[in-house]
Amino acid sequence: ANAWFALLTLTFLEIVLGIDNIVFISIVSNRIDPKDQRKVRNTGLFLAMIFRIALLFGIQWVVGLNRPLINLEWSWFHGYITGQSIIIFLGGLFLLYKSVSEIHHKIEGDEEVHLSTKKTSLWGSVLQIALLNIVFSFDSILTAVGLVSFKEFGNTGALVIMILAVIISIAIMMLFSGPVSRFVNGHPTIQILGLSFLILIGVMLLAEASHMGHFSLFGQEVGTIPKGYLYFAIFFSLMVEFFNTKMKKNTSLSKKQ
Repeated sequence: ANAWFALLTLTFLEIVLGIDNIVFISIVSNRIDPKDQRKVRNTGLFLAMIFRIALLFGIQWVVGLNRPLINLEWSWFHGYITGQSIIIFLGGLFLLYKSVSEIHHKIEGDEEVHLSTKKTSLWGSVLQIALLNIVFSFDSILTAVGLVSFKEFGNTGALVIMILAVIISIAIMMLFSGPVSRFVNGHPTIQILGLSFLILIGVMLLAEASHMGHFSLFGQEVGTIPKGYLYFAIFFSLMVEFFNTKMKKNTSLSKKQ
């Protein structure tokens, strides 16, 4: 019973943590030909599954990446740099750059220029998804290790639970990635909301990387941003936008009548 409960809980958390991944994949895949969009989405999610399973088998290596590599000691700043913090920090920077540039293109009306280069951006899109999946995979695996007890289920049992949770969650995300992608790309305001949340997640990754190295600025240590706050803000904003869209639709229908 405990194993089944751990599997269901971890699968649910994997899906929740994968929402930002689906949003990013949806926005990136919108830049390529419609006939290739499903291929890019499934390839991105399949790569996420491969990365996470590979990291689970190398869990000792992942934990080892948290060892200090470089110590930084100044009068106003001190901390240390680890392998994990470098990967997560670079992922946060990439997410910030990608989100801000996408918002800039949409606001400035540069979409037509990018639409003309859709056919040549397929493998570039896959590469972007693969690089960011590495960062999201680290976050996912660290959550899984913190949730599933190796003492309770044993090394093999805990590994099986985590791998099954990853496979089931990715399969569910593959199933719903198409409708989510069409919904996000079919509503401009949802696109901007999604990109804005990716900016927040990028900032969260920067803060998390700084916290891993115990960065302290003028005696104040950098803290993490609780993921629950971010996901609550995401769902609340989407709910408000859903009601707003519904209200506009009803208003337009009443005017036609």
